[in-house]
Amino acid sequence: MNVLTDNWSLYGKGLLGTVELTVYASLLALVLGFVMASFRVAPVGSLRVLGTVWVAVLRNTPLTLLFFAVLLGLPRFGVVLPFQLFAVLALGCYTSAFICEAVRSGINTVPTGQGEAARSLGMTFTQTLGAIVLPQAFRSVIPPVGSTLIALAKNSAIAGSFSVTELLGAYKTLNELGYSIIWSFVWIAVGYLIVTLTISAVFNVLEKRWGVAR
Repeated sequence: MNVLTDNWSLYGKGLLGTVELTVYASLLALVLGFVMASFRVAPVGSLRVLGTVWVAVLRNTPLTLLFFAVLLGLPRFGVVLPFQLFAVLALGCYTSAFICEAVRSGINTVPTGQGEAARSLGMTFTQTLGAIVLPQAFRSVIPPVGSTLIALAKNSAIAGSFSVTELLGAYKTLNELGYSIIWSFVWIAVGYLIVTLTISAVFNVLEKRWGVAR
């Protein structure tokens, strides 16, 4: 227990870093995911191609490789940003591909007749998508989106290997101070459990309030 009580500030700083990384990357992933899902069902061919390529490339690229590409590659092209922001970009873009597919699956559950009826009333594709299709799709994608964001929270551990302050990175300092690695990881695991259970609780509330009745 003393590994925790003796290092409250270290664990607290790491937990805060993980929470910030998870929140910012989740917001980016949700925005990009919904945009790319809209592209994938758009009537414009070039947008569909862009959405398809985005998903195909990111879903089939190892996250660690993406971190290397963003955190070490972009600075070579003159893009210099704080490492935490680079980590948010890597995590958010990677997760957006999975959000996109979850949202696209939800869009496919909406009867096509509703879209056709909206277009017959003179509504544009954007109006139909925003006012009719996405609100209904949202109800069915709450569980998979929640699971994807939980995975994002756990994937944030990779950022610690790239000098980003987050929970897993605390073990390096604890190891140097001579604390038990086992107990160090136990309390790190508890920290991740707090984050993931919080996300799960939020999406359980959303599902009970707006989810599709089963």
